[in-house]
Amino acid sequence: MAYPVSPLASPFPALPDIAGVVPHVVRAGYKDWGRCDLTYVTLDEGTAVAGVFTKNVCCSSEVDLGRENVKLGRARALVVNAGNSNAFTGYRGREAVEQIMEQVAGHIGCPKEQVFVSSTGVIGVPLPKDKAREGVEKALSAEPCSWEDAANTIATTDTFAKGATATAMIGDTKVTISAIIKGSGMIAPDMATMLGYLFTDAAVSPEFLQAALSAANLRTFSCITVDSDTSTSDTVLAFATGKAGNAPVTGFDSPGAHAFAAAVHDVCRQLAHLVVRDGEGAQKFIAVSVSGAVSDESARKVGMAIANSPLIKTAIAGEDANWGRVVMAVGKAGEPADRDKLSIGFGGIWAAREGLPLADYDEAPVAAHLKGQDISIEVDLGLGEGSATVWTCDLTHGYISINADYRS
Repeated sequence: MAYPVSPLASPFPALPDIAGVVPHVVRAGYKDWGRCDLTYVTLDEGTAVAGVFTKNVCCSSEVDLGRENVKLGRARALVVNAGNSNAFTGYRGREAVEQIMEQVAGHIGCPKEQVFVSSTGVIGVPLPKDKAREGVEKALSAEPCSWEDAANTIATTDTFAKGATATAMIGDTKVTISAIIKGSGMIAPDMATMLGYLFTDAAVSPEFLQAALSAANLRTFSCITVDSDTSTSDTVLAFATGKAGNAPVTGFDSPGAHAFAAAVHDVCRQLAHLVVRDGEGAQKFIAVSVSGAVSDESARKVGMAIANSPLIKTAIAGEDANWGRVVMAVGKAGEPADRDKLSIGFGGIWAAREGLPLADYDEAPVAAHLKGQDISIEVDLGLGEGSATVWTCDLTHGYISINADYRS
C-alpha cells in the first residue's frame, strides 16, 4: 500500500559514492507490491564494521547473528529484506538468515560471518527461503544502483527515501560518509533504531568505529520516538572500507579522531530527524529540550516521557498549548523533579516559571508557533546542570489508519 508523502519530507540528498562499496537492488517478491525489496551491498576486503542493535528480547535471528558477528569486526556484504521482519519465527527464521549468509559468502569467497543480514516488515512470518534464495541469486549479478534506489528498497511504510552525508578531515585526507535509513513507525529505540547503514571510506579500526557509532547513537537514535514501540529488528551498522588512504584511526587520541566522530554524529542526527519527520501520520516535528536536570540521562528520560505522551502529541496535533499535560509527563517520568521549580515553554515563550503560571502569559504567540510544522517544547527542571534534547512527532488519525491497515 502506498501512503501519502509526509508533509515534513525532505528531498533525497546527493550522496557521494564510497570507494569499496557497491549497492544493488532486486525484487525478491516478499510481498505483492511490484517493487524491489532486496538490497545487496558488496564491501571490499578489509572493511571494518560496527553496530548497535535493539534490546527487544523478542528480536529476530538477524539481530542475534548480527550482534554476534559484529564483534569480529569485519564485513564483506550486507543484505536487507523488506516486507518480512522474520522475527518470532524460530528455527525456520534462523535457517533463512544462515542460508542467505552462506549463499553470499560462497559467491564472494569469505567467511559467512562477514555477511550481515537485516529484515523488516510483518512480525511472525518466516522469511520464505525459496524467494530469498532466488532474490539473492539475482542480486549477485545485478547492476549497481543509486543510493536513492537502495534507500527506497529497504523501506516499508516510509513515505520518502532517507539519506545523509558528511565529510571530515583526518590529517590531510578528506573522508566521506554516505548513509541510508528506513523507519516510520514502531520507533522508540533502545540502543539502536529502525534499519540504518553508514558507509565510509575512512581507515578506522573496528574498535574505534564501534566507539564512535555507540556515542553517536546515545545522542541521536536513542533520543527519538514516534510511538514508544521498540522494534524487534532495530539495527544500525557502520562500514569503513579504508579506501581514503588516511593514517588509520584506532582511538580518540589518533589525529582526526574527533573530527571523524563528529561526522558520524552529524550523519546519525540527520538520519534520526528524517525518521521522525516520516513518523506515521506525522504533521509536525517536535523538539523537546530539557534543562536543569540532575544529569543528562535524567534529562533524556524526562524528555522521552514528554515525547511519548499521547496526550501531548495529540494536543500538538490540535495546535493546543496545553502545558498542563507537560507538567503531567514530567511528574510521571520517574526522575527527580520539583513542582515548585518547574518551568515550561513553547517556541521559546515561557508559559510557567518556577511552579507558577506567568501572570502576563500571552497564549497568542504560542498558538501561532503551534500552527507551524516545527514545534519546540522547553522544560527547565531547576535542579542541576543536566540537559538533553529528544525529538518526536504529533499523533494524528493518520497513524491509526496506517497501522490498522498494515497487514492488508
